[in-house]
Formats: sequence, structure tokens, C-alpha cells
Amino acid sequence: MARYAARYYHNLLPDDLKSVLVEATDRILPEVGEEMGQYAVRELRGRNIDVRLETRLDSCENRVVVLSDGTRLPARTLVWTADVKPHPLLAATDLPTNGRGRLPCTPALRLEDADNAWAAGDAAAVPDVTSDAPDALCAPNAQHAVRQARVLADNIVASLRDQPLADYAHKYVGSVASLGLHKGVAHVYGRKLKGYPAWFMHRAYHLSRVPTLNRKARVLAEWTLSGLFKREIVSLGSLEHPRAEFELAAGTGRHPEAS
Repeated sequence: MARYAARYYHNLLPDDLKSVLVEATDRILPEVGEEMGQYAVRELRGRNIDVRLETRLDSCENRVVVLSDGTRLPARTLVWTADVKPHPLLAATDLPTNGRGRLPCTPALRLEDADNAWAAGDAAAVPDVTSDAPDALCAPNAQHAVRQARVLADNIVASLRDQPLADYAHKYVGSVASLGLHKGVAHVYGRKLKGYPAWFMHRAYHLSRVPTLNRKARVLAEWTLSGLFKREIVSLGSLEHPRAEFELAAGTGRHPEAS
């Protein structure tokens, strides 16, 4: 996408663009398995992306990035992704938490050491009853959260009516990831896919999760039109002044376009 956009700017060449991916562990995309993760690294490096495994970001200031191996890189754009973390509000309560700050629950989504308290989603450490590992927990992702919400609601109603509670059980389906246009990796129901089939599955899965038929049709129409015409090259001025909208709303500054 970036190389495509460069053709519209006479003062910018594709060779001027440099992307560096820094990963602290020894592989990327662990959700799709080691084999698909290695394929993703090869695919990214084939696009001249500098992938550095077992490397950490030590600092980023004054537009200079310093890595744990001592490398210093000039950078104007930094994209940071991190693991899911429970809301810090939990630490301010007297509710029991585990080592990662999540609330230990029973399979019925009730807190282990608190009466009339329930949890689901990112904040809950829910036993994965479908796993062979004795201490396995459900991953804090949307795949589990949306299903836990339904079981949680039913169990609260059941508890008020003195009815038996249902355990939450959902076998992990797998993960899909897009690597750009018509490229992707997937590990779903034990099957490994890469390239166009994985990319298509990624699109189809996310479209299926979009609520309402009306919104699904709009998104599908937009994707279809995007495939028939050229990419839209739009300048995102807010990236140069990311705090401008907040300062404007707070009444402490002026919008950059007004000056």
C-alpha cells in the first residue's frame, strides 16, 4: 500500500520507504502456529520489511528508535501493539486476582472467592474445559468474550431462579491474519492455509461478525468497489497532530487547519 501511494508523490521514491518489525519473542503470530508464523516472516522479508526477532524497543524519542541490540533508527511513524491487559480498576478493588491481574472464575463464570460476583471477557480467568491441559484458561479475545456474555447472562438469571448453572465451554476455533492484499495465514479447525485462501477466509470471517444485514451489505459493497477501482490516496493530516482534536475539545488549543 505504501509503495503504491509513493507513485503519486514526485518527491518520494519507493526505496525511500523503510519498515522495521520488532518482536521480543522468537516468532510472530503465535496464534496461527509456528509453521505459519515462519511463512509470515518470509513473506514480510520478501517485501523488504526488516523483521527483527528476539529484539525489544528500548526507547523512542526525538524521532530516533533505539533497539535492544544497540541499533538506532530514525523514525517518523511508530505503531505499537501489545498483549491484552485487564482494566487497572480491578487492582483497586478487593476482588481476588491472579498473577496477570485477571479475576479467577469457575467454569460457570462466577468468581471463585466472592459471592454474587461474575466476570467474563478480558477481565476473567475462565478455565478452558475443552483443553487437555489441566490449568488452561480461555484466551482473552473476542471469540470467547461474545460467547461468555451469553452464558453469563443466562447463569445470572438461573441463579436468581435457583436453577442449575451452565459451564462455559467453547473449543478454540483458530486464528486468521491478513498480510496485506490477497495474502494471509490461517490455522482454523486444525487446517493450515496461506496466501489467497487464508486472506479470503480472513475477510469472510470478519464480514460474518459485522452486526445487521444492512451493515454487512454496505461493507461488502465497499470491498467489491475497492477491488474494481484504484486505491484511494488520502492524506491523514491528523497523524501529524494527533492531540489536536483532544485539545480542541478541551478548549486548550486551536485546530491546526485553522492556523
